[in-house]
Amino acid sequence: MPRKINYTFIFLLLIIGTVLFIMWSSLSQPGVKDLEGDFREEALYRNENNTGPIVRLYAVSLRDTLWQEMKQYGDFMPYTKYGTTKVYFFPNNSPVPNTIKPGAESIDDRYKPYCLAVYEKNNMGQVSFIRYPFQ
Repeated sequence: MPRKINYTFIFLLLIIGTVLFIMWSSLSQPGVKDLEGDFREEALYRNENNTGPIVRLYAVSLRDTLWQEMKQYGDFMPYTKYGTTKVYFFPNNSPVPNTIKPGAESIDDRYKPYCLAVYEKNNMGQVSFIRYPFQ
């Protein structure tokens, strides 16, 4: 007498397998922690305006001048459509600002000589990455 195939059991196995695959795929995405350079966020500013353009500013220190890693770090930072995200990069062994403010002069003049690069994603989603912006 042939055994009857239990399609409900097979269907449940497929559903569970699919859910486990989606969870693994979601949790194994690369992020800031996967980058070389020991990136450390030193200062952060985010305006409280949730109805207009959101401005995010970061001062970040890192171990070495890894240009590609810096650009990837900027790409990993939160971004809101029609908002701006700007990241200032500084070496670990130099003075780094502990506060950052909005406007044309986001960082104090005394820190500008130490700034390695500035990453900016503007309100139209265009990315710019400038090496030694204040020299």
